[in-house]
Amino acid sequence: MRIVIVGGVAGGMSAATRMRRLDADSEIIVLEKSGHVSYANCGLPYFVGGVIEEEDALLLQTPASLHARFKLDVRVATEVINVDPLAKTVVIKDWLKNDEYSLTYDKLILSPGASPVVPPIPGIERALTLRTVEDVEKIADRVNAKPKNAVVIGGGFIGVEITENLVHKGISTTVVEAAPQVLAPLDPEMATLVAAELRKHGVSLHLGVSAMDVTDTSVILSDGTVLDAELVIMAIGVRPDTSLAKSAGLTIGTRGGIEVDDFNRTSNHDIYAVGDAAEKTDAIDGSATLVPLANLANRHGRVVADHIAGRATRPIKTIGTAIVKVFDLMIAATGWNEKRLAAAGREVMVIHTHPNNHAGYYPDAKQIALKLIFDPKSGEILGAQGVGLEGVDKRIDVIATAIRGGITAPELADLELAYAPPFGSAKDPVNMLGYIAENMMSGLLETAQWSQIQELRGAGYQLIDVRTPSEFNNGSIPGSVNIPVDEIRERVSEIKKAPILVNCQVGQRGHTATLLLKELGFQAINLDGGYLTYSNSPASLNR
Repeated sequence: MRIVIVGGVAGGMSAATRMRRLDADSEIIVLEKSGHVSYANCGLPYFVGGVIEEEDALLLQTPASLHARFKLDVRVATEVINVDPLAKTVVIKDWLKNDEYSLTYDKLILSPGASPVVPPIPGIERALTLRTVEDVEKIADRVNAKPKNAVVIGGGFIGVEITENLVHKGISTTVVEAAPQVLAPLDPEMATLVAAELRKHGVSLHLGVSAMDVTDTSVILSDGTVLDAELVIMAIGVRPDTSLAKSAGLTIGTRGGIEVDDFNRTSNHDIYAVGDAAEKTDAIDGSATLVPLANLANRHGRVVADHIAGRATRPIKTIGTAIVKVFDLMIAATGWNEKRLAAAGREVMVIHTHPNNHAGYYPDAKQIALKLIFDPKSGEILGAQGVGLEGVDKRIDVIATAIRGGITAPELADLELAYAPPFGSAKDPVNMLGYIAENMMSGLLETAQWSQIQELRGAGYQLIDVRTPSEFNNGSIPGSVNIPVDEIRERVSEIKKAPILVNCQVGQRGHTATLLLKELGFQAINLDGGYLTYSNSPASLNR
């Protein structure tokens, strides 16, 4: 059997090496149009910044090493330009020899990846993109020429990573993002923490505006702003490379990627598709989705090899777990965000917490921000986000595993997680999310979100801040009255009989005060996440 694989990075190479482990005799040919295979494309921004000093560190394998270990026929600078599924033939352009030839196949695996989105604006050809080793070499050459300033168009994962690394190189950097926030997978009150970190390190942010023109020396924005730009990098996203799939008459899915079944077969069952070019199935609602993540590409490559070899496979749905480093912060998310759930009409409950990454009494504890979103009836976990200096990765990984295992939000309290003061708390932040979810679903705790404050104020709610006077004086919600939680009983006469919205710093004292006020005969609800969540929200920042 001859297996031809188009694309020699994550998904394609995973399929090739797994196939060889399962089948010692099949002919396996890998065709890669760039000059490198099996490279760590997620590490490319860090080569620009000098964090990864040697380019060779990004090159995990070479055609020679893959042939020596796996007897793979790996051909670089070799582009498949057409697929004929009836003849089961691919037409190939060898760019090294400037030659064209064809190959027959028994099974074809498409792993062409995705192409950077480049909008059709004047002068955009000056902008560099970051997708391959060749791309990073061009950017590194420009960076080494020591430009004074750079503009990064796009505030997504790649955009913020390349921004950090340009700053590391001493380049004054501006980020332009058409959305009103950076990092679209986050909800706005979480994304503001990232924006603050970028600004703290000297990055200028232009949010809610688009690049309209790229000149020889500048980028002109939709609001008329002119940004000096010796270097321009385009990072507004990627789209699936479906050119070969279309030439083969394969079905393109609703999201613009190659439609595949549970075995990653296309509409032609002798052709498979994996990686960024293929659509995935969303675990939350079962819809088609595009998730350009390396771990999914590798996993699906393995599924394809197993299916071709006749082994049993499991359907793989995605929850879109991702993490990014921005200077000193780690930012992670899994599942859907609140914005997307609201757009889909899903009813949700939301929890914001601000715990320490380990026991507060152990030295060097760092505060993190966590957000959990779940179904108010079933407790199904729908998504989570985390931002902090340390410990965010661990918590999001636990929650992602809980989603995969069908563990509900209240059941997070039952997880027996490793604990010692240097690593966590006796009640881990994940456990605390479970306790809060249990209180909310049982009706013991009623909360309001930062986005509801204006509505509640209009409905006649009295705002009572139960923090200490010094905390209150350092910043408070407009119109709130300061009555510390320990003084509520003595000062109850100062409280109106109107319904009450209680807030503290992070929500914990507010919960205690809310229950106390209920015992005293008041109608009271607690502000989820307290003043700290509110102070990072658009409700506060747009006042």
